[in-house]
Order: sequence, then C-alpha cells, then structure tokens
Amino acid sequence: MTNLKMFCITLEPDHIKYIKSLNYTPVVLGNKNLSQNCFTDKDGENISHKNKFYGEYTFHYWLWKNHLNKIEENWIGFCQYRKFWSLKFSSNDQINLDNLKDKVLKEIPEELDKYEVILGDPFFVNKRKTMKFFKKGLSLLISNPKFLFDDQARNIKFHFDLMHGKNNLDRAIDLLDKNNKEDFRKFVNDEISFNPHNMLICKSKNLLNSYYSDVFPWLENCEKLFGFKDLKGYGLTRIYGFLAERFMSYWFKKNANYKELPILFHDISDI
Repeated sequence: MTNLKMFCITLEPDHIKYIKSLNYTPVVLGNKNLSQNCFTDKDGENISHKNKFYGEYTFHYWLWKNHLNKIEENWIGFCQYRKFWSLKFSSNDQINLDNLKDKVLKEIPEELDKYEVILGDPFFVNKRKTMKFFKKGLSLLISNPKFLFDDQARNIKFHFDLMHGKNNLDRAIDLLDKNNKEDFRKFVNDEISFNPHNMLICKSKNLLNSYYSDVFPWLENCEKLFGFKDLKGYGLTRIYGFLAERFMSYWFKKNANYKELPILFHDISDI
C-alpha cells in the first residue's frame, strides 16, 4: 500500500481514467464535472463559485472543510493534469503518455521521511528575458531602471508587480495577520525565486490545516480589496491564486523542514 494520497486536479472529466491509472485520485473542477467517479469542489461547505478567480484553491478549501481529517495516508499531495511530481527531472521532449506512468511519483521514498513538506523546484523570477520586462512593465522599469541591470533587484515583489499589477502584492500583504505580515513582506523583497504552481506534498494533516487556516482568511480579506468584477486579463483574474502561490513558498519554508523535487510538464489532454 502506498504512503501517498495524490490528488490530481483537472477541468476535464475525460482525464479521470488516465489519472486513476497513475493510482492518483482525480479531482474535476469547473463546469464540466458530470461524473460521480471523482472528487470535486461543489458539495459540502465550498467556494466553487470562485473557481475562476481562485483556481485549484477552491478544491483546497473544500478539502480543508470537508475531507482532510478522513485521509489515512501519511503524505498528501497535489498535482495537475499538465504538471506532475517526479524524483528525477525529464525535459518535455522526453515525456509521452506511455512513459509518464513510469516517471511520476507514486510513493515517498524512505530517505525523504525526515522532511515535512515537498515543494517544486524553484522558479527564478530574475532569469526572464529582459525584453519581456519591457513588454509587461515599461512604466515599472522607467520608475526604477536598476531592475534592468541588478539581478537581485528583480525579486518576487518586482515580478508580481510586473505580472499582476503594481503594488498589488504590498496592498495584499497589508491585510495579513501580524504573525505573517512582516515576515512575508521581507520574503518577497529578499527572495528571487519561489516554488511554483501551487503544488506541494505535505506529511502532516495538522501542518496542512495550519496553512489553510492562515491562507484562506487572508484571501478572503483580499476580496474586499480586489473584488471580482473588475479583474480583467489572466494576471488579475487569477490574482488570488497567484497570491497564494507566493504565500505557500514563504509559509512552508518558515514553518517546516522542506525538500524540493522536480515537476514534469506533459498535458494528458492528448489522450
């Protein structure tokens, strides 16, 4: 019996069979879920109506409120229909639907048992091509030209301002509780990388519950700031998911002994 409960999140009911062939638990979000053979975010206590803005976090909320304490496996993980965990990195051109089954993580090896959480290999925000900075944030560069020449200045905050609206991250951080506000602000100003895709594998239900107890009240407070109806374009429409993505990296690195593993990219929609 495996020591890992892996939830694989998708928008397509057609993916359920393949996800189950990986020995993962399928989760279908969005409006196409017509199947009873998977988890969803729509029953019990839920915020499924916010899925357009929260992304996979509507399932995290559902899990927190309805199912977390029922899970028996030691490790609880999350992946997506285009992104999977592995012990070894493989480039996109080395992966297909047949060999993906052999590459994905099926259980947590004993040598990783000393860790409390597994995060994805870091995404370095200062390694983007300079031309993309001009395309996304010319006014930001004009206001502070050092962003062009100083790699360390291109930190998490700079990247968030560039992609999701200038000062939106700072405004959101102002709404955090006192235990996290200044530590998280320091994190986004000091760090040049974060662990992407809102993917994690957590050893402790209590630890995961503690994370949810911090992140969801904060996101709810942020709704009073950003709302929903005026969020235009992907970078703003999903701002709650992007806020959670940065917060997740900070929170688990602050509160847990962590290990980073590769994330493989392959869209199983090809089935």
